[in-house]
Amino acid sequence: MRVLLWHVHGSWTTAFVQGEHEYLVPVLPGRPADGRGRARTWDWPSSVRELDPPALRRAFDADGVDAVLLQRPHEARLLREWTGRRAGRDVPAVYLEHDAPGGPAAATRHPLADDDVVADGRVPIVHVTRFNALMWDTGPARTAVIEHGVPDPGYRYTGERERVAAVVNEPVRRWRAAGTDVLLHVAREIPAEVYGMGTSHLAGHLCPLSPTAATATAHLYNLPQSELHDRLAGARAYLHPYRWTSLGLALLEAMALGLPVLALPVTAAYAAVPPEAGVLSADPEELTAVARRWLADPAEAATYGKAAREHVLACYPLDRFLDRWTTLLTQEVS
Repeated sequence: MRVLLWHVHGSWTTAFVQGEHEYLVPVLPGRPADGRGRARTWDWPSSVRELDPPALRRAFDADGVDAVLLQRPHEARLLREWTGRRAGRDVPAVYLEHDAPGGPAAATRHPLADDDVVADGRVPIVHVTRFNALMWDTGPARTAVIEHGVPDPGYRYTGERERVAAVVNEPVRRWRAAGTDVLLHVAREIPAEVYGMGTSHLAGHLCPLSPTAATATAHLYNLPQSELHDRLAGARAYLHPYRWTSLGLALLEAMALGLPVLALPVTAAYAAVPPEAGVLSADPEELTAVARRWLADPAEAATYGKAAREHVLACYPLDRFLDRWTTLLTQEVS
């Protein structure tokens, strides 16, 4: 099967393109958000081809494309402008929703819920967690849930650094949703490492804290995924401070590496982090206390981390993820 998709979410796409299909990824000069092309910081298989808009049109005209995976509302317009094809009418399409609703949680209407081809069932909306599917108002749309699949990075945990690590993109801009204030609360007492895009903006917020936190201001990183895994594995524990988010792949990847988890008991965290794999608490003081205990007891931290890895491999296996996507796409094409 030949599948067109935009490179939107690096970790998710890395898992998706491990399947048995051919994947066409748009590329534009300068590699902006609508044309990132192949990942340049992760080794994707040769079955992923990057094509500019004229080449995409030729691919549709000459060889055909079996299905389109949409991930943002405007991609249907790009498909029509670049190829002349209409999603759900001229080519089978699926819309993947990565996120939880961002507005009033229980009442937010999905932006495609009332689109003609979505409302009449020709383009299903696929959610990555059951929590997201519950919270989005998708109206009459046909929906499905295909949970994440995580390529096994191998057990790499050493925990030699007495710090907690967190992966938070744009922690200042996304302040409360990302739980940046929770992260800073923990960092007042526990040395922290923060990874992700825009983490440099966090330095000014760390400086006014206690001397322990001020020392941690040097531990801000923006690393490619291929380097991130090795770096995370040396931290004693993983902190997932998000108040409101879809299930972060960085969390599942950290667990697969063997890190124990500290997280807030919100959205899909209850399913991702069982009691043996970490501690969920709405009290930042409790998260801080557990972090302090694990810094003093590396053996306990490692025990939680091994359970975290076992849980991810059992509940988010890559082969099941790929099989479910192949089944869904095959149904849409047939």
